Amino acid sequence: MEPLQIDSSNASAATELSDTWRSEYFSTSSVVLCLLMVYLFIHRWSQRKLLAPKSWPLLGASIEQFMNYDRLHDWLLEYLEKTDTIRVPMPFGHSYTYTTNPDNVEYILKSNFSNFPKGHIFHENMEELLGDGIFNSDGDAWRQQRKTASFEFASKVLRDFSTVVFREYAHKLAFILVHLSQVQGPVDMQDIFMRLTLDSICKIGFGVDMGTLSPVLPEVPFAKCFDQANYIVTLRFIDPLWKIKRIFNLGQEALLKKSINVIDDFTYGVIRTRREEMNTQESAKSKDAVRPDILSRFIMLSNDPESNLNDKSLRDIVLNFVIAGRDTTAVTLSWFTFLLAKNTHVADRIYEELCAFEQERKQASSCADKSNQHPSSASAPSNGSLRSSSSDLADTCSSHPDLATIQACISAFSALLSYDSISCLPYLHASICETLRLYPAVPEDPKGILSDDVLPSGVALKKGCMITYSPYCMGRMKALWGDDSKSFNPDRWIKDNSVQSVSPFKFATFQAGPRICIGKDSAFLQMKITTAILCRFFTFTLVEEAPIKYKTMAILAMAHGLKVLVTPRL
Repeated sequence: MEPLQIDSSNASAATELSDTWRSEYFSTSSVVLCLLMVYLFIHRWSQRKLLAPKSWPLLGASIEQFMNYDRLHDWLLEYLEKTDTIRVPMPFGHSYTYTTNPDNVEYILKSNFSNFPKGHIFHENMEELLGDGIFNSDGDAWRQQRKTASFEFASKVLRDFSTVVFREYAHKLAFILVHLSQVQGPVDMQDIFMRLTLDSICKIGFGVDMGTLSPVLPEVPFAKCFDQANYIVTLRFIDPLWKIKRIFNLGQEALLKKSINVIDDFTYGVIRTRREEMNTQESAKSKDAVRPDILSRFIMLSNDPESNLNDKSLRDIVLNFVIAGRDTTAVTLSWFTFLLAKNTHVADRIYEELCAFEQERKQASSCADKSNQHPSSASAPSNGSLRSSSSDLADTCSSHPDLATIQACISAFSALLSYDSISCLPYLHASICETLRLYPAVPEDPKGILSDDVLPSGVALKKGCMITYSPYCMGRMKALWGDDSKSFNPDRWIKDNSVQSVSPFKFATFQAGPRICIGKDSAFLQMKITTAILCRFFTFTLVEEAPIKYKTMAILAMAHGLKVLVTPRL
C-alpha cells in the first residue's frame, strides 16, 4: 500500500486561512475589549460627581454593597451625610432608594401611605418566617390584624398581665446576675437579654414559660432556630440567587428550611395544646375568663364563625409578636448597657434618680398615690408595711451586703415598680430614648412602591422598586440632632424635668402614621422595669478585648454579643 500523499499547496492554504482567522478574531476581540473599556470608563466617569454609590452595568452597586455588608448602615451613613436621599442601583434593573429626610419619611408613612406598602419583595423574602402576619402583610389582611391587635394591646387585662410578667422576669434576671457576679467572669448580656425577652414574650404571647432564663443558661432549639431564620431571610435582600438555592435546598436556604421546621413544630404544638385546653374548659366560652396571653385571646376570636383565623394565621400572628417583642427589646437593652458602661456619669445619674424614686415611694409621694390606684395593688402589701420593710432592708443592704440581703433588697425595690410609678423616672426614660436614637432596634425600614411617585425632596421613585427610610442614619444626622449627633447625651430629651416629645418622622424608631408600633408602650414598660432594677443594683464594665459591632440583619443585634463584668451596687 502506498503512503498517503498530502498536497502541500492545500496545507499551506489551510494554514494561511487559519492564521487569517486568528488575526481577525484577535483584532475583533481587541476592538470589542477596547470599546467595552471605553464604555466602562465613560459610565464611571459620568458618575464622578454622584453622591450615591457608584454602579456597574447589569450589576448596579451590588459589588460595593456586598463588600460593605458587615457595616451596611455606616456605609449608607457615609453617603447620606452628603445628601439626605440616595439611590442604590441593584441587579436586574431594581433599585433601593434610602432617605433620612423627615418630610420624605412623613410622606412615606402618612401622607401617601397607600403607595408604600411592605411590598411583594419584602413579603416574599420574609414569608417563611413571618408568613402573613401583621409585619409582613398589606391591604385588608393587615388592616384586620391591626384592628384586632390594637384592641387587644389597649386592653387593661393584657397591660396588667404584661406588667406582672415583665416585673417577674426582670426580678429573676437580677437574681441570676447576683449569682453570676460571684463567679468573677465575663457575662454576655446580649444573650441574657435575649433569654429574658424570649421568656417574657412567650409567656405573654403563648402563655408558656420557655425556661431559657436560668443560671445554667440552657440552649433552647426554638430560640437558636429563630435567630438563624431571622438572619437568613435578611440575607435574601442582597442575594439574587436565593431562590435557586431554595429550589435545590442549598447552603443557607437548606439551613433556613430546617430552622423553620423546628419553629413550626413548636408553635403548632403550642396552638394545638392550647385549643385542647380551651375546648375542655367551659369557662373559655366567656371572654373575661380566657387566659390573658395573646394566643388564647386570638384562639377565642377564631371561634367566631365570621373569623378567618386558622392555625396558620395564629402561627403567623404569634411569631410576628415574638420577633417584635423579643429581639427589638433585647438588642435595645444590650446597647443601653453598652452605652452606660461607656458613659459611667450617665449610669450614676440614673442611679441617683432611682434612689430618689425609692425614697419618694417610701414617703408616699404623689407617684406612690398613683400607683396605689393601680388594680394590682389590691393584693399587694400596704404602703406603710412596704415602706417600712424597704427602709429596713435598704439599711441592712448598706451595712451587711451579703447575697441573701442583696436579693431581699432587689425584691423590695422591684415591688415598687408598676405601670404608673415608672412614669416618675424621666432621666431613665430619656436614656432609653437616646439609646434608641443611636442604636434603633430596626435600623432600616424598606417599603415597596406601587406606582411612580416623587418625594417631597424632589427625588423620583420608580414603580416596583424599594424605598427605605433609615432610623440608624437619621439618629446620626447633624442636620437633625446638632453637632453632637453621634454623642450619647440623654439631656437632649429633657426639658423642665420631663421628657419632651419629638416628631415621629424625625425619631422614627417606632414608625409613624397608620403603621405606628402598637407595642411601643409595652416595649417601654419592659425596658424601664428591667433597666430600673439593673441600674439600681449593678454596674457593668466592658471586657476590653471583646469587639463591639452590629450584625447586619433585620434587627440591630451585636455580632459578638456584649461581654461585661457585673458588679452589685448598693
